[in-house]
Amino acid sequence: MTTHPDPAVLICDLARSFYDLGWVSGTGGGICIRTGDNVVMAPSGVQKERMQPGEMFTVALDGSIVDRPDDPALRLSECSSLFLKAINLRGAGAVIHSHSLHAVMATLLFDEEFSISHLEMIKGIEGMGYHDRLVVPIIENTARECDLADALEEAILAYPATHAVLVRRHGAYIWGRDAVRAKTQAECYDYLFHAAVEMRRLGMPTTVEGGIDDASVQTAGTGVGGRR
Repeated sequence: MTTHPDPAVLICDLARSFYDLGWVSGTGGGICIRTGDNVVMAPSGVQKERMQPGEMFTVALDGSIVDRPDDPALRLSECSSLFLKAINLRGAGAVIHSHSLHAVMATLLFDEEFSISHLEMIKGIEGMGYHDRLVVPIIENTARECDLADALEEAILAYPATHAVLVRRHGAYIWGRDAVRAKTQAECYDYLFHAAVEMRRLGMPTTVEGGIDDASVQTAGTGVGGRR
C-alpha cells in the first residue's frame, strides 16, 4: 500500500477499499488516523467511498475540534468518542469502525465474547500465534453510537490484549499502532469472523479444546464464560 503523507488522503483511499469490502456501505462505518496530538476523522453520515480530503475533521485528544471542513452541513463522526477511547487507552495510531456483515453475524453466534483458535490467520493478529485462542469482547448496541463509549472503555480495560471490540448487531471497532497495522488487523479479524460464522453453520466448534496452553489465551479473565 502506498504511504500518503496526508492522513486525509489516506482515509479517503482506505474508505474506498472498505466500501468495496462492504464495511462502510450506506454511510455507515468510519476511520480515523492520529497525527501527533491530533486525530483526523471522516465525517458522519456521508457516502464513505465518495469522500474528499477537504471533508475531514481534525480533533484534539480530548475530543475538541481543532479544524473542520468548509461545508457546514458536515458533522463530526458519531464514532469520535469511541475512536478516542482506543487512541487514549491503547495508544492506537488508527481506528477502523466496520459494519461488516461477518462481524454482525459473529455477534449473534457468541454471547459475551467471540472465541476462535487454530487458524492460520490468527497469526496476523498482533501478539497471537497459531495455537493461541483469540478472544474478542462483545458489547451490547445502543440507539446512539456515542452512547457506546463507556461500554467500549470497559471492554478495552477488561481485555488488555485485544485489538478489537465487537458490538452486537452492529459491527466492530478495530485498531492498530498506525494505519497500515489497523488495516491488516481489520482484514485478519474480518476473515476470522467469517470463518467462525461458517464453522458454526456447519456445526463445527470454533476452538480446539484440550489442544491449547491456557497461558496463551489472550484475555484478562473477565467476561469469560460466554458460549464458544
